[in-house]
Amino acid sequence: MGERDLGTQPFDRLMEEWGLTNTDLVKTSPEQLTHKQVRRARSGRQLTLKMMMKINRTFNVAIWFRLDDAQKERFVEYGHKDLFTYAKGHEPGSRDSNAGLAAEIRG
Repeated sequence: MGERDLGTQPFDRLMEEWGLTNTDLVKTSPEQLTHKQVRRARSGRQLTLKMMMKINRTFNVAIWFRLDDAQKERFVEYGHKDLFTYAKGHEPGSRDSNAGLAAEIRG
């Protein structure tokens, strides 16, 4: 592992939990994310703050599109510190307040 390769990120697990694919994010992105960028984010390649924020915004948008009105009221937007272990303010082992909602969406 190189010094910029930080191992699989919480983002990867959250993508699985929400049943989202890299293609879902690329299609949803208002900021033209590429498959390569999403793949790098999931695999743990260290991203710039700007790119972390771009991934973060798109991830929240992709989830939002899957929720009905009642679910939208319960959804707590993710911050980049929830998605990346190297983000400032990341808390290892912090609880995902959307875990129940993600399970509902997956059915």
